[in-house]
Amino acid sequence: MLKKVWKFLSSMQFAVLLLVLLAAACALGSFITQGQSYDWYAAAYSPRLAAVIVAAYMDDMYHSWWFLLIAGFLCCNLLLCNVLRLPQLVRRMKAEADPQTALAGPVTVTRAGVRTPERLFARLHMPRPARMEAEGREALFAAKNRAGLWGAWVCHLGILCLILGFGLGQMTHQEYAVYGVAGQSKAVGDTGYLLTIDDFRVDLRPDDTVEQYTAAITVRDAASGARRSAEISVNRPASLFGLKFYQNSTGWAARVAVTKGGEPLQDAVLCVGEYLRVQDMPDLAVYFNAFYPDYVLVEGQGPATASGALRNPAYLYSVYYRDDIIGMNALLEGETIRIDDYEIRFTEPQSYTVIQVKRDRFTWLALAGGLITLLGLFLALYIQPRRLWAVREEDGTWTVSGYSAKGGVLFAEQFEDAAARDG
Repeated sequence: MLKKVWKFLSSMQFAVLLLVLLAAACALGSFITQGQSYDWYAAAYSPRLAAVIVAAYMDDMYHSWWFLLIAGFLCCNLLLCNVLRLPQLVRRMKAEADPQTALAGPVTVTRAGVRTPERLFARLHMPRPARMEAEGREALFAAKNRAGLWGAWVCHLGILCLILGFGLGQMTHQEYAVYGVAGQSKAVGDTGYLLTIDDFRVDLRPDDTVEQYTAAITVRDAASGARRSAEISVNRPASLFGLKFYQNSTGWAARVAVTKGGEPLQDAVLCVGEYLRVQDMPDLAVYFNAFYPDYVLVEGQGPATASGALRNPAYLYSVYYRDDIIGMNALLEGETIRIDDYEIRFTEPQSYTVIQVKRDRFTWLALAGGLITLLGLFLALYIQPRRLWAVREEDGTWTVSGYSAKGGVLFAEQFEDAAARDG
């Protein structure tokens, strides 16, 4: 019974079944938006379907126990296949170079009456043949491209590395988002690194559409004090201290100044979506809802922007007191919010950048798996193991035979062409 289970776990049928399940899971994962809450799924689909998605861990599919179980079984299958096939492959490699095995083995093509077999060997680009004796007669033998026998084995190894690299990367993957304006420094999550945005620019085309977002950054290791700098843009990330930094997106920010009785109290840069609590009255907070570079008020729709140019900037804000909203309006340049002795002013609109930071310690393993798989495909598809041998007949001519397990038809055509030129 145990032997049957072992045989099934290492079988091609089990591997195909696992690949189908894995492909179906990946397709399902691309259809269902990942990482959302139950309420989001209930609104997008239905409460019943949302319950199924959350219960079956389909909201975080690539970290779910069942997805990792499928991937784990596939890894075991590939590993077992390679381990069990290794002795057989080694024997085949030896047999491929053994003249006695060739003489007693299968034949793809043969030709009698050849007078100069060495020239036929050379025309087929075979190695210099070894001379020997076979059944009391003189014989020649050569073999080439034995590495082609390893094609499927190397492919399995590459796929195994790919799956392990992806799986381990998903389990240990870390991702952070850092956003701010030029001159700001912010911690990169819990990594112990500090990210400083040295500069951020938006390059425009002649028609005022965005061509590229570029940020100059400096990353400092808080423990050692080491610093590294780089320039990143969309589709051109940088690697610093084992972390990958991507220029992700951008938005608007503004400087917010708070005064009390005419005296400066606070000064900070707020990005859209952030809020500021008044220093000596934490129950009072102002929230930066939106920014309109070229503010217009559209009847029936509300505030909007006529263009992306800074012609008539306006700041949409909300004021909260003890978490209850007490006011909301669009503030034009030069206008202020007055609440008792406090005065709040928005100025200096500027673009902020969102920098995505990723750490995947097993990217190298997935990359190595891809390269190994390509090597395996090359060996399997383009490297054709061939054997060629010749036996001297009693009349002094030679009978030349050859065998190729892969590409036998092509080998036969090349053999016949070379033999015909030899006369």
